[in-house]
Amino acid sequence: MDRVQAMQVFLRVVESRSFVRAAETLSMPASSVTAIIKRLEKHLQTRLLNRSTRNLSLTPEGERYFHRCRDILDLIADTEASLQGSGGRPQGRLRVDMPGGLAHAVILPQLWQFQQRYPDIYLLIGVNDRQVDLIQENVDCVIRTGSLEDSTLVARRLGELRWITCAAPSYLAEHGIPETVEALQGHRAVHYFSSTMRRGSDLRFIEDSVSIAVPVPGAVAVNDTALYVKLCLDGHGLIQLAEILVSEQLGSGALVEVLADRRPAPVPVSLLYPHHRFLSPAMRAFTDWTAGLFSEAQANAALSA
Repeated sequence: MDRVQAMQVFLRVVESRSFVRAAETLSMPASSVTAIIKRLEKHLQTRLLNRSTRNLSLTPEGERYFHRCRDILDLIADTEASLQGSGGRPQGRLRVDMPGGLAHAVILPQLWQFQQRYPDIYLLIGVNDRQVDLIQENVDCVIRTGSLEDSTLVARRLGELRWITCAAPSYLAEHGIPETVEALQGHRAVHYFSSTMRRGSDLRFIEDSVSIAVPVPGAVAVNDTALYVKLCLDGHGLIQLAEILVSEQLGSGALVEVLADRRPAPVPVSLLYPHHRFLSPAMRAFTDWTAGLFSEAQANAALSA
């Protein structure tokens, strides 16, 4: 029995919570996956998984074995990656996923930089705001904003996004500039929603060191950042988003920040990848480059503030 392969199959079954889904991601027959797990349990002389027609769970022994396997496979991958990285430039295909706003505002404008530095890395960039199943969809890493809830992923903090409220000069000329949170009662907002969050009509602010949610009525909601900004530019109402996404419009005067002294708390931005996918040279290169981009963007924003 190939013990390393058995460990890899076992981890994929646990992470996929299904023999069939694990087989699909491994490009193996489901019968082969089942046979490997049975041989592994026979070799270890213990049951690792509790199986039923609708559920798959770890036994106490399986839980311990799962964590040990993950550590062992991470160490193997790290060792191989360090040797591969010492022999030449990082190379290979790298599938990454990120929100559209960050892709257009941060990553894509500087992509030429990455391509010049790492010409042998082929990037597959997915753009959306939904929660991607990295195992099922064979994604190497994702960039996400906000608090992190999935403890099965390794997270690298890239920085924080400063959140602001803004509007078009034409809108403010018609409705006035809100000087207080209470003044928002006479205003309207463009609303934003996504598959994982429904922000609704609430705008968030910090007042007297307390975070508050203020409902602001509106007539339209969208789930695309570019459209969200476009509707604001056209005078449909206030919007609230990361400053980095509209830095050009703020600099040109096409958008104007309001209630700057009551900005909501900054939102963390992180890069995540599965535990068993230790940082390959290609992923390490992309991670370090992305962290540098966010650091530079935040420094520029601080200088212009």
